[in-house]
Amino acid sequence: MTTTTGPGLAGVPLSLTPLNRKDFVSDQEVRWCPGCGDYAVLATFQGLMPQLGIRRENTVIVSGIGCSSRFPYYVDTYGMHSIHGRAPAIATGIAMTRPDLAVWVVTGDGDALSIGGNHLVHALRRNVNITIMLFNNRIYGLTKGQYSPTSEQGKVTKSTPVGSVDRPFNPVSLALGAEATFVARTVDSHRAHLTEVLSAAITHRGAALVEIYQNCPIFNDGAFDSLKGADGGLIPLRHGEPVIFGPDNARCVVRGPDGSLRVAYVEDVDPAEVLVHDAHADDPGLAFALSRLTDTADLVTAPIGIFRDVERPTYDDLARDQLTVQTDPGERITSLQKLIAGGDTWTV
Repeated sequence: MTTTTGPGLAGVPLSLTPLNRKDFVSDQEVRWCPGCGDYAVLATFQGLMPQLGIRRENTVIVSGIGCSSRFPYYVDTYGMHSIHGRAPAIATGIAMTRPDLAVWVVTGDGDALSIGGNHLVHALRRNVNITIMLFNNRIYGLTKGQYSPTSEQGKVTKSTPVGSVDRPFNPVSLALGAEATFVARTVDSHRAHLTEVLSAAITHRGAALVEIYQNCPIFNDGAFDSLKGADGGLIPLRHGEPVIFGPDNARCVVRGPDGSLRVAYVEDVDPAEVLVHDAHADDPGLAFALSRLTDTADLVTAPIGIFRDVERPTYDDLARDQLTVQTDPGERITSLQKLIAGGDTWTV
């Protein structure tokens, strides 16, 4: 049995026989609404897995609650439809105990950022070796159209009939604030980009969060249309390249007089002023500044791509190292007994 050379999948066995997309299609009927962006993500995922070569029995998908959380049913691997917001906690336990598994988490903007916010932040902070796909449609879909933590201010929904007064979360900013070692954003309908980002995320060793802009045709249709057209404001980020975008690459990102980043026209600035993206910078400050170019109100602009990709020891690797004290089983038992009986003890 061979193993992958990518750090994120070190120790995960590869299939000895070629795999194809059909190997990752389950026998379950896919039950999402017609036109849902989840279909595109599922198809991309099922197409990516054979390219990675990971055995189906060494792949596990953990989801929470929501439309996106049906995902494990539709992929012929191991999986678990868990409880609301707790998917990162359950995935942490799997990653800790089974280093031979590729562990995915599928969650939504409501599941991950509302009841699950605490679990998400700490999984990222600890740098657990899991890959999180956060489907963001800016609405609660499964419970029929309430506003979510990413809905824009003023959003009129069943739970906010005169408009939401909440300021929305920026999931990428949140992940970078937690110092996640891999943070990216992509779009459901951009299959090549989605494949590229997910491939980079799963081969990264550590906590990887990928926010996926995903359309909900029933309760929030067209939420990302302003970004997807030819004149849209998607700002592609590629490590080592100038940050330029728009028709004919006419716009760019530069530093303002106060040190913050702003969008400008290329013809109006010195070429040396155009920001060059550094996804491998140890300090997440630049990546965070780029994430703030996301227009959370009207979505006029939004950077996509890999914001941050840095190496740092993972929580699960460090924790396992603490358990491998002696090689002899008898010595391990003795060490465990000393650990349990150590410190302050009382006889009652």
